[in-house]
Amino acid sequence: MRYSFAGHETFYCKSLWLKKGYDFLKEGNSFSDDDAVIKLGVGKNMVASIRFWLKAFGLTEEDKLTELAEYIFNKETGCDMYLEDINTLWLLHYNLVSKQVASLYYLLFVDYQREKKEFDRELLVNYIKRRCNVPEQKNVFNENTVKKDVGVLLHNYVVPDSLSSLEDFSGLLINLNILRHIDKESYAFVETNNKTFHWSIILFALLDAGSKESTLSFDKIQEMSLMFGLPIMQFIEIVRNIESKHSTLFHYSETSGVRNIQFAGRVMNKFVALSKYYYKK
Repeated sequence: MRYSFAGHETFYCKSLWLKKGYDFLKEGNSFSDDDAVIKLGVGKNMVASIRFWLKAFGLTEEDKLTELAEYIFNKETGCDMYLEDINTLWLLHYNLVSKQVASLYYLLFVDYQREKKEFDRELLVNYIKRRCNVPEQKNVFNENTVKKDVGVLLHNYVVPDSLSSLEDFSGLLINLNILRHIDKESYAFVETNNKTFHWSIILFALLDAGSKESTLSFDKIQEMSLMFGLPIMQFIEIVRNIESKHSTLFHYSETSGVRNIQFAGRVMNKFVALSKYYYKK
């Protein structure tokens, strides 16, 4: 996959932008309309940014609303229209990282986190530069672009140190608390636990990955644990608990030192999996 950076016009995703964008499209509008700026009530560059974030979170494909967008934001059936539930934020985080529309998020939360638990901006930019130094990523890396991308990512996730601007606290994903500021330009990944989110969010992720592969390797399992900030053994514990509830869906195996997840013949829609939380609260 060829990496992609920028697209957000240097704006991080603010807490109400996804709903604003959903409502805009649901009403039959287009981001290319001359009056899109007026209808959305934001500047031209912000219109482009909202469009980008809808795509990056998997809420649109070619500017058409996806099933996930309807599941969350539909005025009649939406499970969490105003993104008030921390589980919905984890769901969006998983989608943002796994879809890889915005490559930096996968590169940081999966690839970089495999190697180190702390980083600073310069180290991260240099890491991205090395990852782009291969023939298939020729001409992808631009230092200024990647620096801006890193800044936007940090705005999305890191709680500001200063109370000088309430606007800085509007980053969509800061309540996940999976990145923290150490000092100056240094940051660290924060380890979560199995009480941070409902197990159905993990089931959604497993079914999403399983729709592409009948067997998930241990490397893929570890990748998913990194996305959720979970130690691998805690993640496997959640997988085993889900298996005990839904043994006909998949089987977690540790045979001859090989650990993997094998999906069975029965298929559950990943949105039905989410309903085990949202519509049984």
